[in-house]
Amino acid sequence: MKVATLKNGETDGALVCLSHDLKQMWPAGPRTFQALLDGSQAAQPDAYGPFNEAVCHSPLPRAYQFLDGSAYVNHVELVRKARGAEMPQSFWTDPLMYQGGSDGFLAPTEPIIGDPDWGIDFEGEIAVITGPVRMGATREEALEAIRFVMLCNDVSLRNLIPGELAKGFGFVQSKPACAFSPVAVTPDALPGWKDGKLHGILRIDLNGAPFGRVDAGVDMTFDFGQLIAHAAKTRHLAAGTIIGSGTVSNRLDGGPGKTIADGGAGYACIAEQRMVETILDGTPRTPFMQPGDRVQIWMEDAEGQNIFGTIDQTVKAIS
Repeated sequence: MKVATLKNGETDGALVCLSHDLKQMWPAGPRTFQALLDGSQAAQPDAYGPFNEAVCHSPLPRAYQFLDGSAYVNHVELVRKARGAEMPQSFWTDPLMYQGGSDGFLAPTEPIIGDPDWGIDFEGEIAVITGPVRMGATREEALEAIRFVMLCNDVSLRNLIPGELAKGFGFVQSKPACAFSPVAVTPDALPGWKDGKLHGILRIDLNGAPFGRVDAGVDMTFDFGQLIAHAAKTRHLAAGTIIGSGTVSNRLDGGPGKTIADGGAGYACIAEQRMVETILDGTPRTPFMQPGDRVQIWMEDAEGQNIFGTIDQTVKAIS
């Protein structure tokens, strides 16, 4: 099943079901995505219409909870290496995770508004939406609770992060509203879904040029079953909880990776390219996003068909 939420003037939008090729849609039955997650049954198609992802919200325009992990430990290792810090060995066995804002997400084509001095960056991620998860759930139970998969742009304000982390109390200002792909897909409709990971090339273009072609199923240290079980260790998770993978990050021949122009897979965020530049050359060269810059994030199947629609966002200066 593939679903999307259309803008209709209401906060939670209108849920629709989609054809596999994302060209046709029909009323889903449940009025909202949350109603579907809470147990309402999807309707059989009876009236088709053309689908236009430009009028979509993120599938859940708001959610009970958004927890973002850091499943690609290569990314974390690069962050610490770039600033000359050792990474604790526990990071390979105990996932990092923070609780992001979830009271409102950006639509997939909504501008990213911010001050260029904040260090505006995108982060290409995979995310899942869960059904209810009991406190203390096992990895296997957690995997069974995954209802839908989608893509995420976890917007980060890099220049605000060091000051917030120095307080020892986590992200707030440095993690504004993020965006998700127009379409959410059930795992059984994803050929690349295996053992709690989505295998496939996550594609990121910056200003129309290839920036990342990273494989989401490679170098993922913690699968989504492990991430969900980690989140549920001390709490129940409500149906409609979103769990993010963190920035997709690939290694290359045991090293930190290369840009696409240099024959590598590129990167899923600007910060990682800057980290590699710092490690290799002593200083970063690639700037963070400026007003007018455009990022596009999508994934294709083996036939070249867009699976989730495209996150397509442009930066606007805060007024």
